[in-house]
Amino acid sequence: MTPDKTPPAPPTLVAGARAIVSASDVAEKVRLAYQVSKAWFGRDLALGSPSKDGLMPDRPGRPARPELLAPRDMPKRSVSGKAGRLALLHSLAHIELNAVDLTWDLVGRFAHVRLPRTYYDDWVRVGLEEAKHFSMLQDRLARLDAAYGDLPAHDGLWQAAQDTGHDLAARLAIIPLVLEARGLDITPPMIEKARKSGDDDTAKCLEVIYRDEKNHVAFGAKWFRFLCDRQGITPEPAFHAFVRKHFRGSLKPPFNDRARSEAGLTPGFYKPLAPITG
Repeated sequence: MTPDKTPPAPPTLVAGARAIVSASDVAEKVRLAYQVSKAWFGRDLALGSPSKDGLMPDRPGRPARPELLAPRDMPKRSVSGKAGRLALLHSLAHIELNAVDLTWDLVGRFAHVRLPRTYYDDWVRVGLEEAKHFSMLQDRLARLDAAYGDLPAHDGLWQAAQDTGHDLAARLAIIPLVLEARGLDITPPMIEKARKSGDDDTAKCLEVIYRDEKNHVAFGAKWFRFLCDRQGITPEPAFHAFVRKHFRGSLKPPFNDRARSEAGLTPGFYKPLAPITG
């Protein structure tokens, strides 16, 4: 019998989060996300700490491809036919890969903050689901004779992580409550468009992502409120202050008010930050 050559899981959750974010090979990043999640939920990992297990990297590991460009330098992509479908799937795969790193950074970077175990349970689940989403989109690209890395991708998403690395409440405000919440607004029209074009496989992938994103936003709202309560501050004004400080631009309507409210993100959070229209 061939011995199992799978590397052992990292010794702590913080060490695992650091390994995931640091990994430059996307297959290894996904493998580690599954392995660390399984070990954590199996109660086989201690939490660990950044001081003992190493600080989180300033930037995540990335493969040689795709070429990463500033958002302003991204070429305009086709929106129709097979080229448009590939461009959309590639863009979504890049977003989900960033989401893997952003979530596991959320686990490892703030482990020095006194938090309940359920905080880590929630975000390890999110980190696992983001890895699942990336793998789904990779598989969808492969069935269309394409691969992640075939097209350039923008390098703007990690900026939000760098800007909020000092403050967990700020990180929660920007990542789940702005960036993931935006997914609740734009994903249903993408699902409808995919179905109308006869691309049921892509629509099914997007439906899984949309369902999971609701929970991700809900976890963000839950833990943002927890931190505000701990600090004795009112959640909505605190959210407005964080977004104005750390997010470039206003929040763009139309909003999926129902899905946002179901996730605990009520209009008083985001409506005051939207541009006023006549």
